Amino acid sequence: MTIEQGRDCARCALLNALAQVEAICGSLDLVEGFVRLGGYVAATPDFTQHGKVIDGASELLRDIFGDRAAHARVAMGMASLPRGVPVEIELTVILRDNG
Repeated sequence: MTIEQGRDCARCALLNALAQVEAICGSLDLVEGFVRLGGYVAATPDFTQHGKVIDGASELLRDIFGDRAAHARVAMGMASLPRGVPVEIELTVILRDNG
């Protein structure tokens, strides 16, 4: 897989994570910000460009949320990921009080 294909996978994984946030909260309008984006890349031991792959998710997050998208980030390589996926994304989200 190329880095660009990995970036596409990271964007898709981010959209899946945001879909879960929306399903739980009812609306992405309640997202006030982000604490952390964790990115995990299935890679061979000699691959060292994990950050470039996860940049796909970070950039899309900024495109969608603008100033609210600032976040700490980790990008790590893994020998394998669940169900054979190439990229996994986790988000820690700050939500507005809906009450």
